[in-house]
Amino acid sequence: MSNEQYFAAQPASELNLRTFHARLAGQAYELTTASGIFSPERIDTGTEVLLANTPAPPPGGNLLDLGCGWGPIALTLAIAAPRATVWAVDVNERALDLVRRNARSLGLENVNACTPDNVPTDLGFMTIWSNPPIRVGKNELHGLLERWLPRLEPGSDAWLVVQRNLGSDSLQRWLEATYPDEFAFTRAATNKGYRVLRGRRR
Repeated sequence: MSNEQYFAAQPASELNLRTFHARLAGQAYELTTASGIFSPERIDTGTEVLLANTPAPPPGGNLLDLGCGWGPIALTLAIAAPRATVWAVDVNERALDLVRRNARSLGLENVNACTPDNVPTDLGFMTIWSNPPIRVGKNELHGLLERWLPRLEPGSDAWLVVQRNLGSDSLQRWLEATYPDEFAFTRAATNKGYRVLRGRRR
């Protein structure tokens, strides 16, 4: 599958729905994925590293999964914080449909899966968890983070997972240079070739 396909709003490939079992928040679930999305066969390694190295989310408020794909991060947030509202954001409509399908099958009523433009502009977030789409290119990635990081509430954390050989260290330097006063960025974990970056909003 081409990168352009899962970055597209409407993937051109056939749907090809499939089910598989995965563990989310310590429990095994049957989940549904499809072609034309990121990592349709399993929870990808980067997301696994993020989920294994991130503390429990805030129990309430608005939580953001940026670039949600079929939903492993958003579903984990929703399971772990049932009183919170989880915003699963992606440009890929097929991925968003899968998030909704999986949330329904798991009985999760606190997930809003939508495109970026359908998130209310006045909404602030208690945390942001993201395996960001590095392969969209540096300019697109920077624009994405510049759009969403400032919407983090003061005293709250963003958690990003980035592969080392795809520029995690240079991304951290860019973040520190872009937000020298608003955020404190640290490397929270390194595992399986990935870095987990923590951004604390001052």
